[in-house]
Amino acid sequence: MWLAALIALVAGCATQTVESPGLDPAKVQARIIHALPAGADDRAGWARDITAAFAAQQIEPNRSNLCAALAVAGQESNFQSDPAVPGLGRIARAEINRRAAAHHIPQLLVRGALALHGPDGRSYADRIAQARTERELSRAYEDFIGMVPLGRRLFGDANPVHTGGPMQVSVAFAENYAREHDYPYPVDGSIRHEVFSRRGGLYFGIAHLLGYPADYPSPLYRFADYNAGFYASRNAAFQAAVTRASGIPLAQDGDLVSYSLGERSNTELAVRTLADRLKLDDGEIHRDLSRGETAAFAATRTYARVFALADRLQGKPLPRATLPTIRLESPKISRKLTTAWFARRVDSRYRSCMTRMR
Repeated sequence: MWLAALIALVAGCATQTVESPGLDPAKVQARIIHALPAGADDRAGWARDITAAFAAQQIEPNRSNLCAALAVAGQESNFQSDPAVPGLGRIARAEINRRAAAHHIPQLLVRGALALHGPDGRSYADRIAQARTERELSRAYEDFIGMVPLGRRLFGDANPVHTGGPMQVSVAFAENYAREHDYPYPVDGSIRHEVFSRRGGLYFGIAHLLGYPADYPSPLYRFADYNAGFYASRNAAFQAAVTRASGIPLAQDGDLVSYSLGERSNTELAVRTLADRLKLDDGEIHRDLSRGETAAFAATRTYARVFALADRLQGKPLPRATLPTIRLESPKISRKLTTAWFARRVDSRYRSCMTRMR
């Protein structure tokens, strides 16, 4: 409780201070203001919310960590708390039509449902067509799902807007994180709503970027993880080691196990072919690989023995981190982009920020 009270002070009044690991909050805010691009609006507000997020999560606000957070926010939103998405209404309507077709719902019925008027007096069709930001679209979907029977049939309880805010953080991640950690602000309706605010989007985005231990040789791999999931860069390097040891080509996507009941991933099947040489049984291999989204996987016998075998065959140590090879898929993306592209773009911003902060 004491930490939440202190965060409320720094978030609510720029003249108040809060204990923050390593540095005086006023100096942290000054560093951030200096590093923000010239065109950013409300620079003091951005600095205050970033400083509060670091303090709430007890993350050291050193130059590298601050620049990592600024680099992701710059890449994802250009420092817009609720960034506009070109063609968002068209994208949303296409998704509704796709789901209707999958449920064999006639378009006449869809158009009739969207013609109904919501709480703000506009039809759902108009609200969706006029939505410029994911916050506006998410609120329209919430009302449509909650008030129109066809909305629940199309979407169930799942709002199809999955990311939002200045760091484009996953709503599911934020909701899970808030269940296990004290959120330092009053919640405006729901954690989903908080994600679309500057303060909430930064808080949860910084947690996703920096709130887990990773012994990487460069922040580049954290940036890839931000896009692909915790430890994706470490796991992609492990998959490369499995390929070197077994000769079986694997996608270096960072996914070590299959989450479909009863199925085994290609990575697990490839490791199983090495079971005798690793002196491990299939059960232990599966248990170890199931820890792939945690720091604990690097301490397992499967991880250590695969790398020991691959290093010996290679004649030198293989990298323990590599950029995952993942194609980015989203209705918002019209170009052929990858996780590696994202990580390098963010890394370029990070390096520029580090230069400015000197």
